[in-house]
Amino acid sequence: MTVATLAQVLQPALRDGYAVAGLVTLGWEDMRAYVAAAEQENVPVILQAGPSCREHTPLPILGKMFLHLAENASVPVVAHLDHGYTFEECQIALDSGFTSLMFDGSRKPLAENIELTAAVAELAHAAGISCEGEIGFVGYSDGEQSNGTDPEEAAQFARQTQVDAMAISVGNVHLQQNREGGLDEARIAAIEAVTDVPLVIHGGSGVPTEQRTRLAQNSAICKFNVGTELRMVFGRSLREAVNSDPEQFDRVKILQQTHDPMVQAAGEVLQALR
Repeated sequence: MTVATLAQVLQPALRDGYAVAGLVTLGWEDMRAYVAAAEQENVPVILQAGPSCREHTPLPILGKMFLHLAENASVPVVAHLDHGYTFEECQIALDSGFTSLMFDGSRKPLAENIELTAAVAELAHAAGISCEGEIGFVGYSDGEQSNGTDPEEAAQFARQTQVDAMAISVGNVHLQQNREGGLDEARIAAIEAVTDVPLVIHGGSGVPTEQRTRLAQNSAICKFNVGTELRMVFGRSLREAVNSDPEQFDRVKILQQTHDPMVQAAGEVLQALR
């Protein structure tokens, strides 16, 4: 059984100079491929259920899927709630077997974000699992603009919430489809100087691979969330599968053809963080 909490995989990463991938799942096909890739690379992996995933599949079902994969995997697997927006949603995830809760209060005023995140951290720690919070706001490529993390606010947030991991806004953007951006390394260093908690980058698809590797090895960034680039691989391979045989109608046979491309792409993401 290799079910792990977020703290159990991030603390060794912080100590030894690497990062763990938080891979955003949408269904059975991608989460199974991600675990296969992690086993192939012999590294831990964090399976993440974000808002769009939860709209499609209820949290109790996702918990069972994650735990089934984790319990049969040869590497540590974290069952992670990504962007939980309410205490109640975090409680449901906890009750569903998740081993890590990310409460996102980043749109709220600092004091309220701290208060709400601390409550979720207390809930998680009482149950023996982990909590991630977010300070600053990571925007979206097709919508809301980012609000960069202030180092002093980050220090206060980490101290008063007691989170196991802290997501920061340092030039990263959700849903970015290219890697032409890059992270503000001076801001990262300023945050590191006043905190000792593992740091998290959401919107990792928009970060150049070289920068991911360098920061994984030489900074307190211990978790990169990656979703968009892997969704793009799934979409391309699914389209190729459908178009290659217009007579094929069996969804299982069609979806099977996405597995190998997803394992390869996820493996490349995992390799770049060591």
